Amino acid sequence: MVQGESRPAGSKTAMPIWCKKTGDYLRKDGRIVTRAMHPKTKTKESVRDYMNRAAAAARETYGDGPLLEGPLRLVAVFYRPRPRGHFGTGRNIGKLKASAPPYPTTTPDTLKLCRAVEDALKKVIWRDDSQVCDHSIRKMYGSHYYAEVEISTLDEVGELQREVEAMLI
Repeated sequence: MVQGESRPAGSKTAMPIWCKKTGDYLRKDGRIVTRAMHPKTKTKESVRDYMNRAAAAARETYGDGPLLEGPLRLVAVFYRPRPRGHFGTGRNIGKLKASAPPYPTTTPDTLKLCRAVEDALKKVIWRDDSQVCDHSIRKMYGSHYYAEVEISTLDEVGELQREVEAMLI
């Protein structure tokens, strides 16, 4: 479990950097020298800080075991508290309005939230996030900001393939 507000990854900002050899932003071959950086968030906490918290939580849970090999399944649920506007006022304070949506449909999107977790767990839980072959990602309302992540291995016989084939029949 990763406590605190989840941060999205995936949208990076390319920043030109000075090339000392050419004395310009261009290399000798004409390409611009850039560095991809995670953007800062509104609350001053960077994506990198969130990824460090996710990696620390994974180390605490998984320990110093060997990196997982082979195909993996990732289940991630990102929780956030409901806005005050979802609740009544006056004598109905604390009661959910009938018009309150059941799921958070505002930004950030689930794929970018999961991308931050995947990148954080590289070289902590698995060799590379390309090993994740099956995803289940959800955004839900909860009591506070946190994320629950579950990782499991897919067997060598093709468990995921059998599940997909069963759905197609």
